[in-house]
Amino acid sequence: MPIVLDAMGSDSYPDPELQAAVDAAELLKEEIILTGNQGLIETKLKTLNVNNLPITIHHAPDVLEMGDKAVASAMKKPNNSMAIGMGIVKNGGAQAFVTAGNTGAAFFSAVQTLKRLPGISRPALTTPIPTKNGRFVFLDTGANADCRPEFLVEFAVMGSVYAEKVLGINNPRVGLLSNGEEAGKGNQLVKDAFPILEKSGLNFIGNIEPKEAYEGHVDVVVADGFTGNVFIKTSEAVAKLITDILREEISASFSRKIGYLLVKPGFRKLKSLLDPGEVGAAILLGVNGLVFIGHGRSDARALTSAIRLAQQAVKANLLDALRSAIQDKLANI
Repeated sequence: MPIVLDAMGSDSYPDPELQAAVDAAELLKEEIILTGNQGLIETKLKTLNVNNLPITIHHAPDVLEMGDKAVASAMKKPNNSMAIGMGIVKNGGAQAFVTAGNTGAAFFSAVQTLKRLPGISRPALTTPIPTKNGRFVFLDTGANADCRPEFLVEFAVMGSVYAEKVLGINNPRVGLLSNGEEAGKGNQLVKDAFPILEKSGLNFIGNIEPKEAYEGHVDVVVADGFTGNVFIKTSEAVAKLITDILREEISASFSRKIGYLLVKPGFRKLKSLLDPGEVGAAILLGVNGLVFIGHGRSDARALTSAIRLAQQAVKANLLDALRSAIQDKLANI
């Protein structure tokens, strides 16, 4: 079953998307459906080495721009590339949808078209984040600024399934992001969610601070979308600061450039860990379909990584595993 790629999502559409479609078809042996302006896509594809690659196009005359208001624009432009693509997934023509478009519009379109999974109040944006020895799953990274305690429990259940099925982590450790490790720390939301998570049947290890997450002491980190979005953006800013300083210091003198050659493998690993293009996209857990949302500035490599992530989720039967876990863990909460 193919994967749908929104050809009109990124800031530089459709060039990164088309190159990613070619790369995914060649490298991942994946069938790609592109949604967007068919005439523009066909013209651009002629400049690429498409040959007989399994790439098809579904025409979508409307485009949701990054500056558009999510709900109003999605309703005003019903035949946009997101809605058309998610419709293909809903009707069984593909198993996953990938976009680098407007996050709010993607969230709205997913809920409107695919609907929420039974038992889920709020879908959550979910991102794997690198640590020294692996990755942890973080959610919510921005879909729900205001949350109730039961939302965080739903996030924890979905994040655990994702960590197990896609990242291969057995019995994932779940932590609740707070300003202190002790029970009773945190704002009222954290305090109210804590006892529910204790009784959830998950491998809940309690409150955690950011340092525990990055040290690899936890596999799933749960927070409301406001806190999560600040956490993610702060992490990205610090990562960029580190790489910028290293780059400036290395180029400051000839002796430092020589020293760099000796430690180049270590810097290459650091760059790989800090590069968001290695993952490519966040998955929107909680809707009745696999939806992946990347940065608007995504290049072809990042989008190819997002398609690879979608492929892994499909092969892991993530959606069925989510349905089963939600029914098992949330039924009595």
